[in-house]
Amino acid sequence: MRRAVGAVALVLGLLLSACAAVPSATPDAVAPVRPSASASAAPQPLFTRTPTPSPTPADPLEDLSLEQRVGQLFMVGTPVERASKTTLRAVRDRHVGNVFLHGRSKGGASEVAAVVRRFTDLVGPDTTAGLPLWVATDQEGGQVQVLRGRGFSDMPFAIRQADADDRALEKQAHRWGAQLRRAGVTMNLAPVADIVTSRKARFDNAPIGAYGRQYGYDARTVDEKAGAFARGMRAAGVLPTFKHFPGLGRVTDNTDTTRHVTDTVVRAGSPDVRVYRELTSAGPSVVMVSSAVYERIDPSRPAMFSKTVIEDVLRGDVGFDGVVMTDDVSAAQAVAGIPPGRRAVAAISAGVDLVLVSADPAVLPAMYDAVLKRAKTDPAFAARVDESARRIAQAKSGD
Repeated sequence: MRRAVGAVALVLGLLLSACAAVPSATPDAVAPVRPSASASAAPQPLFTRTPTPSPTPADPLEDLSLEQRVGQLFMVGTPVERASKTTLRAVRDRHVGNVFLHGRSKGGASEVAAVVRRFTDLVGPDTTAGLPLWVATDQEGGQVQVLRGRGFSDMPFAIRQADADDRALEKQAHRWGAQLRRAGVTMNLAPVADIVTSRKARFDNAPIGAYGRQYGYDARTVDEKAGAFARGMRAAGVLPTFKHFPGLGRVTDNTDTTRHVTDTVVRAGSPDVRVYRELTSAGPSVVMVSSAVYERIDPSRPAMFSKTVIEDVLRGDVGFDGVVMTDDVSAAQAVAGIPPGRRAVAAISAGVDLVLVSADPAVLPAMYDAVLKRAKTDPAFAARVDESARRIAQAKSGD
């Protein structure tokens, strides 16, 4: 399990050396809908933006400054029960285009909606150039359900959701998604697509199985059940997020609390990876990339910093062309040894579109400033920023 630790330590050492050097955006340098008869209504557009009449399609970035383009590449956390001043400043002063509600709330939908409005009221030409915010949360079910109280149903663990047939689960997810949408939430960082190896091994799998976050123990079941959950969310106008690519079902440690978590089993052709082909081809979605190391794919760095994982496997083998995001890079132990600015630059250099700064918004300024500085001095990296900002803008407009 720990044969890749030495290699990871070497990479982290390189990241921490040369204090002013920032990794190059060249290929060598990485420092780092499926239609359903069961839907009660036709899917609504996830996001809308008033179109400007034009004989040819407009570039969604033409009205965005470089500073605003960089801001679209971040999703920053705020406590669900209040609007963080730090996160409000991130949207207002650094043009951050996406917000994550973290923690736990029993205040109900009206309380959540009031918090969300504090952020959406900031949208305008001087902040996000009019692009809407993605407002996200973790509404998986079981122990991972941020929003509760009046207006939100108590959601069962994913492994219990899987007891329902596909049509029933899709209908339930549609109801849960409609509750999110009424509260102003437009993205759900769910469902989990990790394949835990067996019922017997469930409690040995700290991040997923121990919490009942898995839909099953084989690719077919995960595809069917996570797919049904995602269809219900889309039908309600909420964008689903499949996680944690290329899989956290075979590790024993949790990347939030442990450094150097390494998977020694998953390959590019494993079921853990292949399940994403069906899931992501069924309709709009985001894919979250894990912060573990995958010894048989790229043993030299965490997946979220790996061009091999993101460009070769997720984009190439799986064929996913949507938005790719990191797991939390603000407080997770998996990245604690890397300075915040380096984390963001390394992830974007590797092909990530959206950097999740969920638990500790205080590190956002260092991350944003490092990305902006690099984009101003490195044309290749600036092109990488534009690619991601364009992909996010198009996803928000439903293109």
